[in-house]
Amino acid sequence: MSTATPTDHRPGWWYRIDTSAGGLALDLGLYAVSAAFAAITAATSTLLPHRAWGGIAALGYLSAALVAIGQLLLRRHRPGSPLVGLPARWLVTVLAWTAVALLPLVWQSVQRAAGRTDRAQEEVLVVEQSGQRLVETGTPYLGPEAIAALPPGEQLLGYTPYQPGMALFGLPRAATDAWWGDARVWFAVGTALALFLAVRILRRPAAGSTSVGHDAALLRGAQAATVLPICALTLATGGDDLPVLALCLLALALAATARPGWAGVVVGLAGALKLFAWPVAAVLVIWGICHRAGLRVAVGAFGLPAAALLPTLLVDRDALVENVLRFPLGHGLVASPAQSPFPGHLIAEALPAGRAVAAALLVAAALAIAIRLARRPPRTARTAALVCGYGLLVAILLMPTTRFGYLLYPVAFLLWAPALDVPGIRQPAREDGK
Repeated sequence: MSTATPTDHRPGWWYRIDTSAGGLALDLGLYAVSAAFAAITAATSTLLPHRAWGGIAALGYLSAALVAIGQLLLRRHRPGSPLVGLPARWLVTVLAWTAVALLPLVWQSVQRAAGRTDRAQEEVLVVEQSGQRLVETGTPYLGPEAIAALPPGEQLLGYTPYQPGMALFGLPRAATDAWWGDARVWFAVGTALALFLAVRILRRPAAGSTSVGHDAALLRGAQAATVLPICALTLATGGDDLPVLALCLLALALAATARPGWAGVVVGLAGALKLFAWPVAAVLVIWGICHRAGLRVAVGAFGLPAAALLPTLLVDRDALVENVLRFPLGHGLVASPAQSPFPGHLIAEALPAGRAVAAALLVAAALAIAIRLARRPPRTARTAALVCGYGLLVAILLMPTTRFGYLLYPVAFLLWAPALDVPGIRQPAREDGK
């Protein structure tokens, strides 16, 4: 057994970049590059909600970059100033997230409530319609016959490729047409609450232990889930992935602080929203087995998604299968629009029997990960996060139907991992035996 030290496991090159100028150099790089990305998005994106986001977010990122420049200059002359320390960096991060994600989200929601039809991505409409159907029929899903009866241009929006719990975010729209009934508002509320709890848990070390290095790693992980453009853009324009991601990060934080039962419950909540959380649940169950807590993790991790599926299964089994299985696997009445040019999609489109080849590669990758988990199961939450990050990265790259935005999951998991070495929490010895 050993007590984790947060910076022990980070690669040397990343540690040097991350800690340069007290972390402010990378802060500046993050905000400056993000400002450029937002400006390019505002000028060139073919998606109107993205263009609207970019116009506001570019100013927010630019403001944060200017603040970071000021902090760097101040640090040269007054390195001990509280304006350049971790609390100040946390404040800039929170304000930046407000400016680049929450403000564009609210602005688009207000404009949409006033009649603009180009201020939300399709997934927002899908979630809100699923909430309405849940109220009216007891299931968020349309059956294949009902989808086939829709006009061809509306059949795609008839699909709800999420787990039943996602429909809960659409319930406010079923009650009101006001801006705050927009599903994205509640995605943001759920995301903020989960991230707040995760940070609070990880910043409360056991036995009074403290570590500046750990707190800095935690800040970087929080930035990855908030101000990173792929997350900020997604939350402001679509948003359904962010509460799933935030709940998974919270589950990993609970695992890192030796709360296996609660970790299972939280990742189970994420799994009741979207299938992307299920691999994380599986990895956490294996982590729990290493700590003789596999059953406690599994009860919540798999029990809650099963409980969410059961009512919809009883109401309309065919509708559930059509939306949750057939459509994501490419066997629906219409094709999924998730077709980013990653290797799996390119192979599926360019090669003879390409879809079968891509599927075989995906299965081979899954088997390789399973063998790795069997031979070297994750004994720490940090290792579990790394397995989730690299595993999902490979899966996203090899899936025949996927989106660029899905990369927010592996990026966030990989940058969250260093924050999971919590000072004062007893962890098993490292897997490499050192």
